[in-house]
Amino acid sequence: MAAFMSSYSSQTYALLRIVSGLLFAIHGSQKVLSWPLEASAGMPWFITYIAGPIELIGGLLILVGLFTTWAAFLSSGLMAVAYWMAHGTKALLPQENQGELAILYCFVFLLISAKGSGIWSIDDSRK
Repeated sequence: MAAFMSSYSSQTYALLRIVSGLLFAIHGSQKVLSWPLEASAGMPWFITYIAGPIELIGGLLILVGLFTTWAAFLSSGLMAVAYWMAHGTKALLPQENQGELAILYCFVFLLISAKGSGIWSIDDSRK
């Protein structure tokens, strides 16, 4: 690790968790609450009623750092399924099938699941 950033690794990881959780929750709020943008018309029911709540609630839990390991693990699995259902069947490479975001979320949440909530989290404050 570069020496100039090594003393900030805990804060950088916390920011990764917080920003990823916020962005994921916004994806869910679009599906469940039609906010900040209206959800796409004709979206399959399982995306609205299964994926949407997992994204919204899981994203909020990751954001605040509560039950982070489990929320991130479930969210990672959801994104793996989303990639193979919506993107992986269209083309091999993510650049061709527009699946880059799903893969990135999948592996970021897998990392968060493995490392835990870190600082600036409710989980950390309960220790």
